Amino acid sequence: MEHENEIMTISQVAKYLQISEVTTYKLVNEGKIKAFKIGRHWRVKKEDLAEFIEKQKRGERF
Repeated sequence: MEHENEIMTISQVAKYLQISEVTTYKLVNEGKIKAFKIGRHWRVKKEDLAEFIEKQKRGERF
């Protein structure tokens, strides 16, 4: 369960999802992927990313 507490950068999230960083920023700004800022930089908890993936698997559109 350690990996669930992992914090990822936008770049890491984009690479993990195999999408562009621009699309990743868009999803974060629209609130589709839960994220938080540290200074000027966005961070995503891996467990929140897993939640986003599960929603996509259930057919929810982004």
